[in-house]
Amino acid sequence: MTKALRCGVGTLVFALVAAVALADEVTDWNRMMLRVGLVASTSPLNMTRTAALVQAAVFDTINGIDGRYTPIHVAPAAPGGVSRRAAIAQAAYVILSKLYGAGGTFAPNQQATLDARRTAALVDIGYRDSQAAITSGIAWGQSVADQIWAWRSTDGFNTNPPTFTGSATVGQWRPTPNDPYPGTSTNGVGYPQFSAQTPWAIASPHQFRPGPPHLLTSPEYAADFNETKSKGSLTSTTRTPDETQYSWFWNTGTATYLWNNVALQLLARSDDDHDRDHDGWGEKGHHHDGLLENARVLATLDVSMADAAIGCWDAKYTYTAWRPITAIREAANDGNSATTADPAWKPLFATPGHPEYPSGHSCLSGAAATVLSHEFRNRIHFDITSDLMLGVKRSYRSLSEALDEVVNARVFAGIHFRQACEEGTELGKSVAAYVIANQFQRVK
Repeated sequence: MTKALRCGVGTLVFALVAAVALADEVTDWNRMMLRVGLVASTSPLNMTRTAALVQAAVFDTINGIDGRYTPIHVAPAAPGGVSRRAAIAQAAYVILSKLYGAGGTFAPNQQATLDARRTAALVDIGYRDSQAAITSGIAWGQSVADQIWAWRSTDGFNTNPPTFTGSATVGQWRPTPNDPYPGTSTNGVGYPQFSAQTPWAIASPHQFRPGPPHLLTSPEYAADFNETKSKGSLTSTTRTPDETQYSWFWNTGTATYLWNNVALQLLARSDDDHDRDHDGWGEKGHHHDGLLENARVLATLDVSMADAAIGCWDAKYTYTAWRPITAIREAANDGNSATTADPAWKPLFATPGHPEYPSGHSCLSGAAATVLSHEFRNRIHFDITSDLMLGVKRSYRSLSEALDEVVNARVFAGIHFRQACEEGTELGKSVAAYVIANQFQRVK
């Protein structure tokens, strides 16, 4: 970077560089992605696609320089002598600008924020890499991001999505009251399109589709019904204060936000060789190059979660099962003598506007926990915080402990039956296992 550029960017940019305290471009731009997604109030479902787009572009960019793994989409073809950090920054910046910048997919326009972040990154990179390397790196990152964007532009996502109106048939989903708040939940706007979206890595949306939900007349359904009716009620006397807190906690952020933050925490430790072998080689014998390996882990995580979402929504719109608020209020019609209707029943918080089975959060969390367990082992201590529940920190001794809490949280919130959460978890685990076995394979 030239002296003129270094001196001309202004005090604000230098202050930003100092405040950010760059770790590496991969993890820093992952944090930037989570931040702009939060500002835009990106839905949990849309956030899975956003994260996969960004991390796919970042991974194929750095892998395109190093060429150690099979790519997600763009074959390794970077020219020699490129700045790896500049290439990563440009790839992430391009995708985020297309999503959240001027004329982007999601409002509000955050282009100024993205521009400032890119400028700050390039200033820092300029102290280590030559201008020629930076220019070449920017060109390579731009090329990869453009190819990833073009590829996924035909995946079935659109900004004028279909609406699902449901059915009045017993057992089938229909728009629900927004209780315990006024109004009615959205009637499936934006959700059906994910049920047939082109997957990132799995063979088809229905590859890991679970079997149907329990028959309404079965004892298994009655057991799930009565658990949610009791533990998930707004006025429950059987739900503990801690269960109430973590039910709200897992709902305050998207699964992408929460699990990517866990990944960033664990990656920070692995970069210090706390959780990988001390000779600098990973548990699977992979040399731990910080940029490449961090990109691989985050791409594996977010591609797995994106495909788990697609598989989950395929199942949701295959079975179109009713939500607990409908089931409990209309139980007099379900033909099960072990269930009793309560027309005034309300869940802990508002019911999402799409079918119940399987649980989306459970699908995504099952995928995330599987990827992170594969990379770092299951029994590992970590904390999770949420930007929307300030001062609340959840601590876990294992990834499976957190996953169990997710399952319970959806039941105790009154928005799911237990089978939906357990089957969703298994779907997510299966998707992640497939991604791990078939993608990101070592080639040298």
